[in-house]
Amino acid sequence: METLSRLLSEDQPVALLQGGAPWGFTLQGGLEHGEPLIISKVEEGGKADSLEQPLHVGDELIVINDVELSGFRQEAIALVKGSYKTLKITIRRYTSSCPFY
Repeated sequence: METLSRLLSEDQPVALLQGGAPWGFTLQGGLEHGEPLIISKVEEGGKADSLEQPLHVGDELIVINDVELSGFRQEAIALVKGSYKTLKITIRRYTSSCPFY
């Protein structure tokens, strides 16, 4: 039987959202809650959903506009709100090679 680490692979896609807010996603978690910064909602038809590689619920934010995040939600919100026309985010996405996971 394969180990969990072999069944999951990590991908770090970069998403470039353009046109200004609303960006079409919601965050939850953060170090202040003892959790990673996770996308908790993606608005159907919104900018985050309309990308070639759309954002997914469960994606972890790790970089916003070339700033590596410390993990605090308020920091991420400030960087997102400070984005005028373009928002560049790097996420950590785990994908499964097991059809039952």
